[in-house]
Amino acid sequence: MNKNVKEAREELCPIKLFGLIIPSMPSLIFRLAGTYIRFKSNANKAGKVFKKELIHQGIDKETAAELTGIYLESSHIREYIQRIN
Repeated sequence: MNKNVKEAREELCPIKLFGLIIPSMPSLIFRLAGTYIRFKSNANKAGKVFKKELIHQGIDKETAAELTGIYLESSHIREYIQRIN
């Protein structure tokens, strides 16, 4: 009988876990969106500083723009997600 009870509990665990996660989804999505927006904002600010410093160091604007684009590629989370799929 103990074995059957353990199996029944194991079957209910994913359902219970799913039931616990559903109510917290809106707040999780809201917090994730805020974190993503802050991340992208900081990355854009860093890109501007990077480009400004490159130009200040004597690199032409076109090359600075290309290098800044390469620098900012690491902040493109969508590309990472697409590579996983």
